[in-house]
Amino acid sequence: MRSKLYIVLAGIMVVAMLLSACQPAAPAVVEPAPVEVEPTAVPPTDVPPTAVPEPTAIPYVTCGTADKPCVITFVPSGDTGKITLAGQGIADWLQAETGLIFQIEVGTSFAASIEAMGAEKAQIGFLNTFSVLLADAKYGIDPALASVRKLAVNELSPDKDLAGTMQPYYRGQFITQNDSGITSIADLKGKTFCFVDPNSTSGYIVPNIVLKANGIDAEAGDITVMNAGSHPNVGIAVYKGDCDAGVTFIDIRIDAAADLVSTYPDIMEKVVVFYDTDPIPNDGIQFVPNFDPALREQIVAAFLKLSEDEAGKALLKSLYNINGLVAIDPNFYDGFTQILKDAGVDPASLVK
Repeated sequence: MRSKLYIVLAGIMVVAMLLSACQPAAPAVVEPAPVEVEPTAVPPTDVPPTAVPEPTAIPYVTCGTADKPCVITFVPSGDTGKITLAGQGIADWLQAETGLIFQIEVGTSFAASIEAMGAEKAQIGFLNTFSVLLADAKYGIDPALASVRKLAVNELSPDKDLAGTMQPYYRGQFITQNDSGITSIADLKGKTFCFVDPNSTSGYIVPNIVLKANGIDAEAGDITVMNAGSHPNVGIAVYKGDCDAGVTFIDIRIDAAADLVSTYPDIMEKVVVFYDTDPIPNDGIQFVPNFDPALREQIVAAFLKLSEDEAGKALLKSLYNINGLVAIDPNFYDGFTQILKDAGVDPASLVK
């Protein structure tokens, strides 16, 4: 019995071994090969960001040395010989006062002085009023000082009660010969008329506004136009009959700088005034844009001192009949500019 049991157990074991041998083998576990991953670059925190370059500053305009003297340009609104002589005297006075070196030039025209400043061939200007407006519109020049004069009057002037007082404005006057038959602006139609220069304020710009307001268009040929080149030349042309009428500042006939009376003693009787313009702000002294502020302050102070010095006063008087100089704000000419614009004359539209 026991032997049978052994036989049965042995059979079971053989069967189990056979069944085990018939099962599929378990798959081998294969470890994946490691993948090398590049680390993400992280910018270091201690490196400053790329610097943005600062805009290049425009260097200040300077002058006053032997190789670059300060050049002063003068408009030819009077006798160029007298302007040259007085201008050189002013340059010499300034040089002695400041230690800077100055040179002068007298423009061949009003426009020439504007362009001299625009090209920085001259750093300082004695421009007339309208040339200041044009130069500002075109080049952004810097008005620094205005001229003051003993207010001149004539027989028609509404300023008679202010005669001889120091004022920063003046007026223009229309003149003709006493027997010409011209007594009003309307009488000028068809006549020969002398202006000073296309950039002269009282000798062209304002008179043209007056003429158009009275129905006379010079550009349309209502008058025959001549440009005499200076205020004294207009006075002389009218005196000699080269022009039926003309326009100058008040009162060119007896102006000390023009000195017409000494040459033509009867000019006050022969040449008469028949119309005065509205007030016009005076001319003055200007600097080119971006002129060195410290140098500007030094030169302005010297000009003001010049206008208080006896010798300096004589030079300014001989130059343009200037009695003094005053510092002005940059907006000194704004009101007059607006008057011109209202009359259809915009300085900015006249420059190229």
